[in-house]
Amino acid sequence: MKLCIRQRVFSWTDSYDVYDEWGNPRYEVRAEFFPLAHLLHIYERSTGREVGFIREGLMTLMPKFSIIMDGQEIGTVRREFTLFRPRYQVDYRNWDVTGDLMGWDYQIVERGHTVGTISKQVFSWSDTYTLDFADPADELPGLLLVLAIDAANCH
Repeated sequence: MKLCIRQRVFSWTDSYDVYDEWGNPRYEVRAEFFPLAHLLHIYERSTGREVGFIREGLMTLMPKFSIIMDGQEIGTVRREFTLFRPRYQVDYRNWDVTGDLMGWDYQIVERGHTVGTISKQVFSWSDTYTLDFADPADELPGLLLVLAIDAANCH
């Protein structure tokens, strides 16, 4: 299952359009304007129903995000302090996330096996990511993860 995540260029807040691998709109991401922390809402395009929410924690040394899916907190994503390779502590789904030196490509690993990849298009007007998971059930949790990582990289 592949998703293409494109940040809207001309927007006052973080907002994204998410498409499936055939170019069909799947999700819309809208941010609340709150200057101290990121607050992102994820909506299904077909129904308009909110399916996820990302909330940045205040007063933390490194960026930390609570991930809420269908009204339930499913875990957190925290950027770890590293010198070279970006690394994130993900406390749900037994996922471990590591990135390359430039922070543009990530692997999502569960128990030693790669379950998904995140790639950022380098030459693009806006932040554009490709999310690729073998299991379609990982689509929404993976999308929430990408958005949290993008927000953490904004710091």
